[in-house]
Amino acid sequence: VSGDRWVAAWGQFLAGGLLVLPVLVVIGLPGTEATPFLLGSSLVHVVYVTALARAYTHGDFSLSYPLARGGGAMLAALGGALLLDDALGSWQWAAILVVGGGLISLTGRGASNRAIAWASLTALTIATYTLIDAAGARTSASGVTYGLALMPVSALAISVAGIAGGRVPDLVDSLRTQWWRYLLGGAAITAAYTMVLVAVRLAPVGYVTMLRESSVVLGALLGWVLLHERLGGRRVVSSLVVAAGLVLLIVAS
Repeated sequence: VSGDRWVAAWGQFLAGGLLVLPVLVVIGLPGTEATPFLLGSSLVHVVYVTALARAYTHGDFSLSYPLARGGGAMLAALGGALLLDDALGSWQWAAILVVGGGLISLTGRGASNRAIAWASLTALTIATYTLIDAAGARTSASGVTYGLALMPVSALAISVAGIAGGRVPDLVDSLRTQWWRYLLGGAAITAAYTMVLVAVRLAPVGYVTMLRESSVVLGALLGWVLLHERLGGRRVVSSLVVAAGLVLLIVAS
């Protein structure tokens, strides 16, 4: 609902990064071996925030969210199998194909090429930072400390981009009325993704990311019911296909 979606994303990451600083003082930082992964992921997050903001600008939420999140999960699952030696069986690959089919059905009639392009770039950045962070969390002594440390590092990288782009006055203006949303969003982002990075230490990336993105159904449903977006009902059906692939992935595991 923000008029400036990039600034809204910046505000949430900044709030999340500030919220975890006292926690990191108490529980400690990840080891130095995590530093390259944290830096690499933070740079990808700058591109992610930009692509996500553009996707929400040019496309409906019920299109952009399922396509970005579901596509990111599918690409991360493939990357985990190819790059991180995660083992996936034939049924798991079949489930990934079902998810892919559901995502393709989202891009049919009523979806602009610009919206699809930005959502697809968002999916690629999600897969990229997920694989970087999965490797970093597995290298670190704790997925919790890695996940929490990622937030202030990403907030710093996004802030550098915002300052360089002359967006500080826009952020200051938005904080006057939206600070509470940034705090809630930042806390939710931090908690959710830290749990993901704990989970990838215990299971293949594909399982974790696919389960995480079961929220695509909720995203499509909210876009249809609350935001009254056109074609929302059809996108809910497509998202249910994606969810069916997620269920198959877990049942076959």
